[in-house]
Amino acid sequence: MPTPSQPRLNPLPALIFSSRWLQLPLYLGLIVAQGVYVFLFVKELWHLIQDVNNLSEQAIMLLVLGLIDVVMISNLLVMVIVGGYETFVSRLRLEGHPDQPEWLSHVNASVLKVKLAMAIIGISSIHLLKTFIEAGMVGGLPLCGTMEALDVARAYAAAGGDSARTCTTYSADGVLWQAVIHTIFIFSAVGIAWTDKLMQHTASKRQGVVKE
Repeated sequence: MPTPSQPRLNPLPALIFSSRWLQLPLYLGLIVAQGVYVFLFVKELWHLIQDVNNLSEQAIMLLVLGLIDVVMISNLLVMVIVGGYETFVSRLRLEGHPDQPEWLSHVNASVLKVKLAMAIIGISSIHLLKTFIEAGMVGGLPLCGTMEALDVARAYAAAGGDSARTCTTYSADGVLWQAVIHTIFIFSAVGIAWTDKLMQHTASKRQGVVKE
C-alpha cells in the first residue's frame, strides 16, 4: 500500500525547520572531544602502568578515580551526541539494531535532561571523592601561593629535598564549597525529575479528559 506523500512546507517554515542542521557541527565537535578523552584515558592508564611500583595505594586510587572520571564524562558525551541528535536534528533509524541503546527508544527532551542531570551528579561525586582523598593525603600542608608555603618549600630545598609535596591546593573552605555545590546538583536533579513527572501526570490527565 503506497504511503501518502508528505505535505510540502512553505519556504519560511521549511527554512526554520531546516535550521536544525546547524547543530550538526556541534555534535561532530563533541565527537572530536570524545577522541581527546580517549587519548587522555590512554595517557593516564599508561602512567598508572609505568609507575605502579612507585605509587602508594592512595595515589593509585586517585589515578583510578581519574580514569573513572574520564569514562563517566565520555558516557555523558555519548548521551548528548546520540540523544541530542536523535531528539533535535534527525532520526538515527536504529530500530532493530543489536547495539541500539535501551534508553534511545523512548528518549525525548525531558528524559535527556534527567539522564544528563544524573550523569553530572555521578561526575561530581567522583570529583568530590578525589578531593576528600587528596585533602586527607596533604592534611596540614600550607596552601600553595602563600608565604607559609614558600617558606616550607625553601626550607625543604635547603635540606636537600626535591620531590616531596610541600603545599596543597585544597583548603577547608574549598572542600566545603565543593560539597555544597554537589548537594545543589542533587537537589537540581530531583527538581528536574519531579517537574518532568508532574508534566507527564498533567498530560495524562488532559488525554483522559479528551477521551471522555
